[in-house]
Amino acid sequence: MPIDKKPVLIVLALTLLGTSFLWWRLSVWPYETTENSYLKAHMTQVSPRESGYVQEVRFEDNQKVAAGDLLVVIDDADYRAHVEEGEAQIRVERAGIQSLERDRMVQKARLAQAVADIASAEADLERTTKDLRRLGNLVGEGAISSQTQDAAQASFRQAKAQKEKMAGARDETALQLDAIDARIEQSRARLGALVADLELAKIALSHTRITAPMAGIIGNRSVQVGQLVKPGNVLAYLIPDRDVYVEANFKETQIETMRVGQSVDIEVDALSSQTFHGTVSSFAPASGSEFSLLPPENATGNFTKIVRRVPVKIVFDAGTSTEFLRPGLSTTVKVRVH
Repeated sequence: MPIDKKPVLIVLALTLLGTSFLWWRLSVWPYETTENSYLKAHMTQVSPRESGYVQEVRFEDNQKVAAGDLLVVIDDADYRAHVEEGEAQIRVERAGIQSLERDRMVQKARLAQAVADIASAEADLERTTKDLRRLGNLVGEGAISSQTQDAAQASFRQAKAQKEKMAGARDETALQLDAIDARIEQSRARLGALVADLELAKIALSHTRITAPMAGIIGNRSVQVGQLVKPGNVLAYLIPDRDVYVEANFKETQIETMRVGQSVDIEVDALSSQTFHGTVSSFAPASGSEFSLLPPENATGNFTKIVRRVPVKIVFDAGTSTEFLRPGLSTTVKVRVH
């Protein structure tokens, strides 16, 4: 019975076809490509940090600026007044501290004098105590009169009272000195708070001059002279001229063989005559749909499988001129995966 060779030929043909496709896929077309890709940049919002009326606007739409260039000036009259008020309060407080320091020096001198007076009173008390004891013995022997003894006792009582008076004056002076020290500490604390307030006032004053945080191209101006602006208002957008990259949204079925560092050919629709080169920089931590306002919920209802796309960041090679590249432009990228 002859053997039917058709199935064998079919298998061989399919094998050859699959091998040919694989060879073509890996050798002839070793790329993963997508047109779902766009130029991106880290745009910075130009916003005021203080409220006020705009006095000057020193830029125009689509103008190149350098880092530190003055963009907007807010009327600073109120802010300067706050600084001057703070400086005046500091001068008053420092003058008060100097006055208290002088009072403290006077009080310390009084305390030292009181201590010296106590020492003198103690010496008098010791002398009168000895005199009274000696005269008491002589009275017993009849050597002196009782009037002399009475005079000695009076001197003793006077010396004792004088010592107690001096001790009271010393204690009162010490209390006054402590009170002055406390007032000085309070004044120094107030001075510290005033210095901090002045620093904040100076910072607020500096914020009335809005400068460019980096070099780039400024656009989408939405501020005019005389306009009242507040913190959070967007006055313009600043796009860095050297920080443009590509965000390519590849299908999840395409990223299996893609790796960081692989070379990329980039075609910009607006510059169709030029091909740029770059490398894969990073992969998003989730598919683009996960970052949407309403992420998909597949746990309920009918399910329809949809191929997700994963954002891939592609950076241009060093030295690439990005002068005419603008965020938002469409691109086509080809990642060499083999």
